[in-house]
Amino acid sequence: MFMDLMLLFQTADLPVEPTVKSQSLWEIIASGGVIGVIIVAIQFLLSVIAVYIFIERYLTIQRAGRIDQGFMNNIRANVQSGNIMGAKALCQSTDSPVARMIEKGLQRIGKPLRDIDAAIENVGNLEIFKLEKNLSTLASISGAAPMLGFLGTVTGMIISFYAMATQQSVTPSVLAGGIYQALITTAFGLVTGIFALVGYNLLVANVEKVVFNMERTTIEFMDLLQEPTA
Repeated sequence: MFMDLMLLFQTADLPVEPTVKSQSLWEIIASGGVIGVIIVAIQFLLSVIAVYIFIERYLTIQRAGRIDQGFMNNIRANVQSGNIMGAKALCQSTDSPVARMIEKGLQRIGKPLRDIDAAIENVGNLEIFKLEKNLSTLASISGAAPMLGFLGTVTGMIISFYAMATQQSVTPSVLAGGIYQALITTAFGLVTGIFALVGYNLLVANVEKVVFNMERTTIEFMDLLQEPTA
């Protein structure tokens, strides 16, 4: 009995460890106040748009960049044999910017080479415009998202300093709302902006590769038209 009482007193003297309450992501976001929630919601919407544009454009550009190695060989064989209709049919059955450019050149056969080259170049410009669709939006998101985060930082600091000026006893809990808003909006803005910027640069690099292939194929086609017929 005496030993049990001693253990009880020793246990009572031990310091009680404070329990740490875990918070969900939504609770942390909500701690930033109404302005913080609105800014994060806008940033989340921008991130969804950025992901959609990146995936859609990446797949489209990848498809446009796939060129069958035998495509130009078949075009060359048909043109050299005088089978222009067969070459046009091959272009129409191939869904790629290069095929549409070559088809336009085939339609202009018989006209001066300068006119053929101009017609191909016009189609090429249209194809490049299609490939670059929505890339400007992605670039805008890469700049706008961090700026929204910076706006959240400023408003969060305003809230914290206002609380310091109006409250008689300033405690960490009084300042927590504004600080939460500043940090959360900044983090969301940086993540969205970095993803959009990297995605934009990657897509631009892929478009440049497709443009290079288009120019190379155009030169090859123009050389084909200038070859002497057997």
